[in-house]
Amino acid sequence: MTEPERYILVVVRGGDDTRDAAESVITALRVAGAVPVLDEVDAAEMCAARPDVDGLAVLGRDVHVSQIELAIVLGGDGSILRAAELVRGGTAPVLGINLGHVGFLAESERDDMDEAVRRVISREYEVEERLALQVRIKDDTDTVVYETWALNEATVEKAARERMLEVAIEVDGRPLSAFGCDGVVVSTPTGSTAYNFSAGGPVIWPTVQAIAVVPLSAHALFAKPLVVGPDHAVAIELIEGTGGSGVLWCDGRRSHELPPGARVVVRRATDPVRLARLHQAAFTDRLVRKFRLPVEGWRGPGTSPTTATLRTSPPEGEGHP
Repeated sequence: MTEPERYILVVVRGGDDTRDAAESVITALRVAGAVPVLDEVDAAEMCAARPDVDGLAVLGRDVHVSQIELAIVLGGDGSILRAAELVRGGTAPVLGINLGHVGFLAESERDDMDEAVRRVISREYEVEERLALQVRIKDDTDTVVYETWALNEATVEKAARERMLEVAIEVDGRPLSAFGCDGVVVSTPTGSTAYNFSAGGPVIWPTVQAIAVVPLSAHALFAKPLVVGPDHAVAIELIEGTGGSGVLWCDGRRSHELPPGARVVVRRATDPVRLARLHQAAFTDRLVRKFRLPVEGWRGPGTSPTTATLRTSPPEGEGHP
């Protein structure tokens, strides 16, 4: 019996260095008998820059998103967010190979690319599900006029630089507070190290199912970051009569204008985002590595008084400090 085709999406945007990496990945997939698939724009750019890389399958034209087994992303966190958008509606996990700067969501670095591709081909990876957000905009008649989703965050921002937004915050249909601000960030645990982090919100471990709400430059006493459970609905309402209009941004990729009186309702999405994981490194270690946090002087289990080493996982039988 013939095995079905294996379709692997390759997401690539960047210069010659990134295209070199993509060409290497495409070749490895073809040698292994898999079919490399690219988004239409990526395929056009790749073929124009690398004429030898021809005959690429195109997502949405030759291959449906439901047929994609996995997405390999060559780039930084922005490219991973784009990949999550491309495979939305399917079940494919996303594997990031960091060619950017921080690459917080990436699983591997450039030096480990060949090994990462080998493990993808051998299906030697685990899938981790991350909470995503369902985001709806309702008008003053409570009619849904726009709907989207977010992996990192949904942000309501002021549309005019010189005018502050007047908003009311609501949780589960009950008013919590109203104040003037530059905006409000509603973040997932995945996004807690992105915009939420820059805005002074809490870092939330990925294993915690929660939603963070962080006001931006709020003029109010009670305008601190909030953390609510995943089954709560958070609404941000632009107060009518103040003349302030806003813009909704989701993951910095999708936007929609918000007139006065609009309500943005955010809750957990039905479908999570799936990330492919090759390593079982602790989230603490990822924080230390990506943000280059100082850990000198740590005297944890197994270290000498004068030497502190950072392990990628706790010793056997050790799960807590």
